Amino acid sequence: MVAIDDTHPEVRRLQFERLRRLSIEQRLAMVGQLSAMTTHLSRQAIRMAMPGAPEHAVILRWIELVYGADLAARVAPLAHRLGREAPGP
Repeated sequence: MVAIDDTHPEVRRLQFERLRRLSIEQRLAMVGQLSAMTTHLSRQAIRMAMPGAPEHAVILRWIELVYGADLAARVAPLAHRLGREAPGP
């Protein structure tokens, strides 16, 4: 597979230089943000592919795609609980 990269080499160099200057905490925060964004976007794509589906069905499908059918089958009996916010204190 050929990598597609439209970033100018000097810009790429500056990006890596800036990333190297980040603290471990800043890097971990960036990883957390990217992970949350990826999860949000993937669930949004599933919502679009399943119009009208309840939120728990979307989350169950996401679990199946990300973690596999075995886990999704084990979670399915509790699917009605997915997508609900935790009760407050």
